[in-house]
Amino acid sequence: MATAEEIARQSRVNVHEAKTHLSRLLERVEHGEQIVIARAGKPVAKLVPIEAPGKRPIGLYKGQIWMSDDFDEPLPWQIFPGFPLE
Repeated sequence: MATAEEIARQSRVNVHEAKTHLSRLLERVEHGEQIVIARAGKPVAKLVPIEAPGKRPIGLYKGQIWMSDDFDEPLPWQIFPGFPLE
């Protein structure tokens, strides 16, 4: 459910306006606005800013992942019949 602040930042446009002015709408979204796109007055989509992914901390999976000492050795020939050839 949208908060009062989110509702206040939303604008509603119809599909024709969204198609005609998409670049302008995207500029508004880049500045934090949310745009609701409506067809025949009924909301059908919302343009919202994408949140940048946060940085993962170093060592997040330390001790949870391991690699065998021979992980980069050539595969045995017996395994290849199971792979399709192009």
